[in-house]
Amino acid sequence: MSRPAPTPETRETSPYIELERAAWAALAANNEQPLSQEEIERVRGLGDELDLDEVRQVYLPLSRLLSLYVSAAGGLHRAQEEFLDRPTPPRTPFVIGLAGSVAVGKSTTARVLREMLAHWPEHPSVALVTTDGFLLPNAELERRGLLQRKGFPESYDRKALLRFVVDIKSGKDEVEAPVYSHLTYDVVPDERIVVRRPDIVIIEGLNVLQPARVGADGRTGLAVSDFFDFSVYVDASAGDIRRWYTERFLRLRKTAFRNPASYFAKYGAMSVEEARGEAARIWDSINGPNLRENVAPTRSRATLVLRKDSDHSVRYVRLRKL
Repeated sequence: MSRPAPTPETRETSPYIELERAAWAALAANNEQPLSQEEIERVRGLGDELDLDEVRQVYLPLSRLLSLYVSAAGGLHRAQEEFLDRPTPPRTPFVIGLAGSVAVGKSTTARVLREMLAHWPEHPSVALVTTDGFLLPNAELERRGLLQRKGFPESYDRKALLRFVVDIKSGKDEVEAPVYSHLTYDVVPDERIVVRRPDIVIIEGLNVLQPARVGADGRTGLAVSDFFDFSVYVDASAGDIRRWYTERFLRLRKTAFRNPASYFAKYGAMSVEEARGEAARIWDSINGPNLRENVAPTRSRATLVLRKDSDHSVRYVRLRKL
């Protein structure tokens, strides 16, 4: 079913600006494409349809908009310090949250934005941290009966993730994040990513836009998203995402799942039909419910939404008005 174009009335009364792909692409028509085809191949995820046109028409305008936000935040920082009559300390990193479902392509979006933002001379240092590293270790998930709910909000060490973001926005010189292995499907013990005062930090994950929790005492705590300067939600229809997940599962069956060290090596020997059935079972019991119950409801909290079409290309962009 086609989506009706917004009328002038709905555009004026909506808190969002909505642009179809062609109108969005025109916003950066005079900017040079910074990534080569080789760089795009390096950052593209399994199954994502990402090419030079997609980068030029979608991610180049987005990187330019984000660069404007970063510059504006720097100006506001200086003005605030002048108002407070304090020596101007270095500004804390600009933090971008990036959310979306499993298999929607958010990891590719995060990697593309990292590469493109680093090409703007105003902020050459860009760090990317995924929240996978903040998942509880498999042994702990199993102890809590949560291994089959991996990726749900309760499967993360939320205090550690919040502490990480608070440290970033506090301006600490070095902040560490745990590392996750998709090969072993677990957090890597004693391995850390060190973030050293970058200009921008992108934090990518399923649940990064979750609102704060209400404690047993009725008090509302802090949410990770409270410390974001900008947020992006990568969106698509649930039916398309389910299909993309199945297609990716079948590709992995021929590649990563054939590695004896892989947690999912048992899937490598499956027939196509068996693998398709297993992918459907995993989606319908884990990823689908998580999308409906936890991930999709956070879409309205994003500053900007990238809505994808059935071929993985971005069809329109929705930006919250200032």
